[in-house]
Amino acid sequence: MTDQAVDTSGPAEAAGTEAPAVREPARFFGRERELKELRDDIERAGLDTMAGRRSARARVLLIAGRPGSGRTALAAELARRLLETGDYPDGLLRVRLTEPGGAPVPTERAARDLLGRLDLAGPPGADADELTEMVREALAVRRVLLLLDDAQDAEQVDPLLPDNPDCLVVAVSEGPLTGIPGVRPCTVGGLDAGSAVELLGRATGQVRITVDPLTAQTVAEECGGQPAALVLIGGWLAARPTASVADAGRQLRDLPDDPELPAGARPLTRAFRLVHDSLPATAARILRLLALAPG
Repeated sequence: MTDQAVDTSGPAEAAGTEAPAVREPARFFGRERELKELRDDIERAGLDTMAGRRSARARVLLIAGRPGSGRTALAAELARRLLETGDYPDGLLRVRLTEPGGAPVPTERAARDLLGRLDLAGPPGADADELTEMVREALAVRRVLLLLDDAQDAEQVDPLLPDNPDCLVVAVSEGPLTGIPGVRPCTVGGLDAGSAVELLGRATGQVRITVDPLTAQTVAEECGGQPAALVLIGGWLAARPTASVADAGRQLRDLPDDPELPAGARPLTRAFRLVHDSLPATAARILRLLALAPG
């Protein structure tokens, strides 16, 4: 599947906290095909293919992609739409499994956060195994949607999976969750050309896009179709009413690529650098700090 969305609904939550259950639809962009496929996958997920019967554990959908690809926005929009169906009457539980600086959130803390959302308290001194068992026991009698955001590996996710097929788990990760059986993956990448140009126009203003649509498409390609990069460049243009889309394209092309970075990470890095280098020192420092925030 391809990435076709961005959520611009405000700052991300800190590690280990729950996001608002309902997002504003107007702030979500695209991905209708991906959402449909994910909804279809829900009907197929949870089947123990070896035994030919329903699994005893919660169904797991995986949304995989690089940071900036819109993976979390897709997961949040999927959750919002699923909650509207009434299939998960006990609501949404959401926990982030990576710290702002990139370190994994300890399982013990993630479990305590989830217990807190359920108005349960883990005993002082309880270890990770005891706390995750409490989480699973609590979810065994509930029908919840569990969103595990920014998971680093299967070892983080597996202890938190409910032993209840009436629950659904949506995990967001950069890579595969090898070791968890029956995971339904959705890999997100860049926006298609039309959606990328449309998103750039939303951030920039449509006039400059309409004046030079071919250059706008080239800039979208320079951004790799990545929603975060497109929004950054759109913001750079919006702050410069006299700059053209071609000016942004030239600036991007003049920035050197870091050969040590994976190719997929370079467009967002260059867009960030363009914005960063154009800011006063204090604002640039704030932007560097914001880059450490989850999202």
